[in-house]
Formats: sequence, structure tokens, C-alpha cells
Amino acid sequence: MDLITPAQRDELFNSFKRDAFHLELRDDYGSPIEDTPYARWQRGEPDDYAWLDPWVTLMKRVTGEGKTVRRVRVVTEPHSQYVGWEHSLTNLNIEAGEDIRWLPRHRFPEGTTFPVDGNDWWLYDDRLLAVGHFGPEGRVLGSEIIEDPDIVAECIRLRDLLWAIATPHAEYKP
Repeated sequence: MDLITPAQRDELFNSFKRDAFHLELRDDYGSPIEDTPYARWQRGEPDDYAWLDPWVTLMKRVTGEGKTVRRVRVVTEPHSQYVGWEHSLTNLNIEAGEDIRWLPRHRFPEGTTFPVDGNDWWLYDDRLLAVGHFGPEGRVLGSEIIEDPDIVAECIRLRDLLWAIATPHAEYKP
């Protein structure tokens, strides 16, 4: 399987036309760019969030063009430390134009199944998937590009189901 890098995946934001949707299913992520800020947060130290500037700039640009960027973060309650940190940062994503909702795992409808082996994914314009793959320690290995219409249709169905029952960030109280 060929994987693209996170930077190559972010390039997809330059070519989508309407909607990008991210399904996040992990309670912890391993990203080198987040290691230092996360460690600072765990120690109670301040952060200037400069490490997030490239993402914020990208989101402001694409949402400023009238495109939507949405996420559903599926989380275990009580939260892992990582999800607590992620929740504390989410206002920065919202201010950049993203629409983010939270869904506790215990609220899944009975019989919910997850396509693409239960991995996270970005869905662009209901036609292209960038499926995240992770190593044993949770480190991002890269994303697999999938355009198979049947797999994309499964992801659209799941996106619509989870989006409808997830709680908007402003209303979600961990």
C-alpha cells in the first residue's frame, strides 16, 4: 500500500471544491509536531501555539473561500489526557473556520460499523478519501488515497450518521 505524507495530505486542501470532513477515532495521536506542545501542556506551561500557525492559516484560507471543513471526534469518556489537551485547543480550530463536533463512544447507534478497518479518514467532496494509518505507538505513518465509489459511499453514510448525533464543540462539556 502506498502512503502519502501528512504534508502531501494537506496539499489536498488546495484542490477540493466544497467540503472536507475528518473522522477522528483515536484517543491518542503521535505526531512529532505535537510532542513538545503536548508535553508543555502536561507540565502546565504556557504555549504560544506557533506550531499550529500553518494549519490555522490553511483553514482560514479554505474556509474564507466558502468551503467547509468539518470534524467528528469520537472519544472515550472519561477522556485520555491527549483528548483533554485536544479539547483545550479546539477553539483555535473553530476560530480558523472549522466546525467540530464530539461524539462519546457510548452514544454510537447499535450496530455501527466503521469502514476502512476502523481507521481515521479525511473525505474530500464526497469522492476522495485519505485514510490515516498509524504505527504501534500511535505515530502517523501516512495516508492511503482511496477513490473506490463503494468505500466512499460507506464513509459518506457514516459521516452523515455521526454528524447528526455528535455534539457541537460549544455545547460539549467533557
